[in-house]
Amino acid sequence: MNNQIIDDLLRLGVENGASDILIKSDKPGFLRLNGRLKPVEMEPLDMELLASFVEENVPEFLREQMELEGQIDFAYSLGNIGRFRVNGFKQRGSISIVFRYVKSQIPTFSELNLAEETLINISGAKDGIILVCGATGAGKSSTLACMLNWINHNADKHIVTMEDPIEFSFTDNKSLFNQREIGVDAPSYELALKAVLRQNPDIIFIGEMRDRITFETALSASETGHLVLSTLHAGTAHQAIVRLFEFFPPEQQIQARRQLAASLRAVIVQRLLPALEGGGRVPALEILVADSLVGNLILEGEFEKIPSLLDVTSNSGSHSFNQDLLRLVKAGEVSKSDAMKASPNAKALEMNLKGIFLNEGRRIIG
Repeated sequence: MNNQIIDDLLRLGVENGASDILIKSDKPGFLRLNGRLKPVEMEPLDMELLASFVEENVPEFLREQMELEGQIDFAYSLGNIGRFRVNGFKQRGSISIVFRYVKSQIPTFSELNLAEETLINISGAKDGIILVCGATGAGKSSTLACMLNWINHNADKHIVTMEDPIEFSFTDNKSLFNQREIGVDAPSYELALKAVLRQNPDIIFIGEMRDRITFETALSASETGHLVLSTLHAGTAHQAIVRLFEFFPPEQQIQARRQLAASLRAVIVQRLLPALEGGGRVPALEILVADSLVGNLILEGEFEKIPSLLDVTSNSGSHSFNQDLLRLVKAGEVSKSDAMKASPNAKALEMNLKGIFLNEGRRIIG
């Protein structure tokens, strides 16, 4: 009975295209539709029901974590509806739960309106590190799933993933997948990372670049001929590069810069904007393809030059958020106001929309 009420709410969310279902004790459920929260017309859900749901569905070996830390991540499957990534947590002495719907069908680049040619070129890298960045709910997991599935259908690779929890389930095609869920198949990221290079992978997917150990493992793997894909919470390519070096003390910065300059292949940063027509959301991407010029900037620690480089670059696939936002507005896919809100440099975007561009300090009109 406890599951039935919540299951019905989850079905309602999926049927209405919600990306997330949020439940708070003594409140009705909320659906996140196209980025906005909408309350569901229903009776409030009491704390006992939510506590019972968590207790019944959290794997037994993780229950102590909920008691000790006040929060827990786990996966929940609902019949023919699909899988959900779940975070249960305590707040003000009560229970809240957030469900993220994980679509079973892995989308294609074109279905997600992504830069297909550029992302295919990036996905074809033989080794190195690829980062997909953005805020929670920005579509990082879907973009990475597209990239991994393209590899799956086009290359014979052994792909080992470490996820907390597993979101998309891959069916072997040309590639062989081994997907390890932290807490189920391995007790921790640290132990999974220690073992991964002994598992003969060609490609390693790390669910999140969360600390120095994760980053050092990624660097080590990339230097020995592996391709590593991971996510990072960062708002721009520049922020992503800066954040990586926050993992290291000052005396190790030079060595870390040398390693990343040689290993980085691309940084992809994603934001979702409301579609101008038809509902749904449209991705805007900033893409930094790490060519020799980018490598030199990293090597010299001149990270502050990355934004201006993106604004003027003409190399294969790299572009700034403003360049992509300008394209989306001109194509009639997003509104000017939404683009301005999403821009990391709204004043520059305003000028771009008027046909004014700043290129290396010169004013170019056209």
